[in-house]
Amino acid sequence: MRAAQIDTCGRPPRPADRPAPEPGESERLVRVLAAPITPLDLLCAGGASYFGAPATPYVPGVQGVGTVDGRLVWFPTSAGMAPGDGSMAELACVPAGDLVELPDGADPVAVAALGLSAVAAYQALTWRGELAPGEQVLVLGAGGVVGQAAVQLARVAGARRVVAATRSAAGCERAARAGADAVVALDTEDVAELAERLADACDGPLDLVLDPLFGAPAAAAARVLRPHGRLVNLGASAGETSPFDSSTLRSRSLRLLGYTNTELSRTQRAEVMAKVAELAVSGRLHVDHEAVPLEDVASAWHRQSTGTAAGRLVLTPP
Repeated sequence: MRAAQIDTCGRPPRPADRPAPEPGESERLVRVLAAPITPLDLLCAGGASYFGAPATPYVPGVQGVGTVDGRLVWFPTSAGMAPGDGSMAELACVPAGDLVELPDGADPVAVAALGLSAVAAYQALTWRGELAPGEQVLVLGAGGVVGQAAVQLARVAGARRVVAATRSAAGCERAARAGADAVVALDTEDVAELAERLADACDGPLDLVLDPLFGAPAAAAARVLRPHGRLVNLGASAGETSPFDSSTLRSRSLRLLGYTNTELSRTQRAEVMAKVAELAVSGRLHVDHEAVPLEDVASAWHRQSTGTAAGRLVLTPP
């Protein structure tokens, strides 16, 4: 079978011929239709993640969409985090209990593009952030996949107003297409200036911030939150540290919360992924994405890792 193969950590995968995998006890063989290139794939394949350097060669891909006995399914893998191969191949072996059946009419590439990013956005907003109907939400990094999904999912959960903030002009355009009520440019590291821009974009008290950025944007957002407001962090693409003011946190009794998908049970993950797929089929959830043939994995990997892709790149095996 054809597959993407990582030969050396820190270098892009290449298309290669691999033996077809043989499912073990309680595993199912999935014929893969779509496998996204995600930040977690890039992190693991770089060899310096908190999971440790993966043994090479291996097939990357922490999630995908395919078919089992004619049924369309979404599935996760532990490729790069534990021994074994992932979704970027014609075939993948997956524990039967990890398969999530998708609704009729689901687009494999669109669902793969959403995947665990949309799961994270939904759970960070609702489960961790306790979003209530009628609240105002700020989504930082709203031009990325998590952010685009969060703008739409906040609306689904009943937010009265969704403010988006991004670090690029293209990101601003994507956030606006996702349906944000207002879009703020994060084109400076000046926390006071950013806080002023965010406050101007809000209509009344800001209840909840979804933050995949950290750094200066998170510190600025904290200054705009109402007393007892919540900030949920699920990433650090703007910096591993953030210049929060102790006085801001204490004077407003703010809640700073962390989120990771690894906290989810198999049941939770499956339930949310099914909801994500249903929203995609109904047209209420979509993120910018592009289907790319598996044979072009090296160039696609480079585009995704350097931020030059217009959206989430999804590999399609032959």
